[in-house]
Amino acid sequence: QLLTPERSIHVQQAIGSEIMMVLDVCIDSRASETETRAAMERTHRWALRSLAARDEGSDVQALFAIVQGGVHPTLRAESAAFLIDHPFDGFAIGGLAVGESNEEREAMTELAAAKLPPDKPRYLMGVGLPVDLLEAVRRGVDLFDCILPTKMAQQGHAFTFEGPMRVTRQEHRLSDEPLDGACDCSVCSRFSRAYLH
Repeated sequence: QLLTPERSIHVQQAIGSEIMMVLDVCIDSRASETETRAAMERTHRWALRSLAARDEGSDVQALFAIVQGGVHPTLRAESAAFLIDHPFDGFAIGGLAVGESNEEREAMTELAAAKLPPDKPRYLMGVGLPVDLLEAVRRGVDLFDCILPTKMAQQGHAFTFEGPMRVTRQEHRLSDEPLDGACDCSVCSRFSRAYLH
């Protein structure tokens, strides 16, 4: 199967994605500046091809571009500057959470978010721990996605205001306590730790 920017858009249109993403090149965030520039420039070319493919079809679905640049501040700024000159509906900050430190990720997120229009959604790809979400919101991010909360839930972990909890532990087997006493969500107000166990 050959996945082109155009085919990617056509597939996303066919399945009715509310938010479509351009096809991008995501490499290790710590790759050399030369490698990172090549991936970023290909992402830019693909973004424009994705935009043209979307314009051939319906514009009911939002199309987001993806800011790349690894942990190289100059490239991140250059990528954002290039993409905001085109009529995308929102902007993703991609190529992070793939090898860099938390400090590097937070710095690149802040830099990219500051360069993007505040009146369009700014989306950080692939980040899902509660503390990471709070740090990203603090830096100007509006949207997130990540497989991590789902994978952790499948392994019996839950996020609480006290920190992560493994509900499959024996100590919760007979507990009538809520998952999190400080939370009034439907899970915490309706189900005991024993039930979740």
